[in-house]
Amino acid sequence: MSFKDVKLPEKSTILVTGGAGFIGSNICEALLDMGHTVRCLDDLSTGKQANVDIFLDNPNYTFIKGDIRDLDTCMKATEGVDYVSNQAAWGSVPRSIKYPLLYEEINIKGTLNMMEASLKNGVKRFVYASSSSVYGDEPNLPKREDRIGNVLSPYALTKKVCEEYGRLYYNLYGLETIGFRYFNVFGRRQDPDGAYAAVIPKFVKSLINNEAPTINGDGKQSRDFTYVDNVIEANLKGMIAPKEACGQAYNIAYGGQEYLIDLYNEICKLLEKDIKPIYGPDRPGDIKHSNADISKARKLLGYDPEYSFADGIKLAIDWYKANL
Repeated sequence: MSFKDVKLPEKSTILVTGGAGFIGSNICEALLDMGHTVRCLDDLSTGKQANVDIFLDNPNYTFIKGDIRDLDTCMKATEGVDYVSNQAAWGSVPRSIKYPLLYEEINIKGTLNMMEASLKNGVKRFVYASSSSVYGDEPNLPKREDRIGNVLSPYALTKKVCEEYGRLYYNLYGLETIGFRYFNVFGRRQDPDGAYAAVIPKFVKSLINNEAPTINGDGKQSRDFTYVDNVIEANLKGMIAPKEACGQAYNIAYGGQEYLIDLYNEICKLLEKDIKPIYGPDRPGDIKHSNADISKARKLLGYDPEYSFADGIKLAIDWYKANL
């Protein structure tokens, strides 16, 4: 079932924090296409105005430039809101190792502010982005929600703490929270630029420009690459899932396992390029293998991802060809 078939109550008002980012802007777009009222809250520190300018002519869309570290901003943004999709955060494991204090402020304090504002303003459901990085050094595959190791980066720790706050805000205060452990999300609008860009857009841009990209490590590490439309589905289904699903976090992935060198070769094939990659050192804080068990999300959220890696990578490359 496509996310387009998910039925939220008619004329719902949804706040998407980090709505000018890659994932957030895709969620905004889906909700607007379904006829809902959308507020986008973003300070544009990592999000891009261009990602949301396409919505400016839609009367159901409002942009609020603001920082989730400011509680007053969060309070104003959540007034009259039915659902919150909290995507605002700073990503990137290597960057978090460089700036741990900033990650504490944005990812933990910011998310806590959003939960508190949502509670005070009577938001029906608070769904939020967590990360597969919370699994840390837990070696078993597939990754299962009840088996977590020692986290390997400040970023991973911030997401683990946010999950604990999500559990507490549901158990102590009754705010209905649902967390999503995203696994390597990719797709349209994912930024290929910058030192901390994700691997798929980085590879695609380099190859389109006939440049050899760098693979960190030996290329034999694996990831559960997850097309962005599957993540949209999870966010929508999380908003209307039964109350028993609340206070918990869920793996959001396709349930596959792609090796980085195979990913690279597939992108080369789709772009009709024959360029050998450069191999660099392993990135600190990175895990070697990742593959998700999505049975809990299937059971409690009704999550049924439509797009495999093969489906998604073709769509993503078509988008980059048209937009880079």
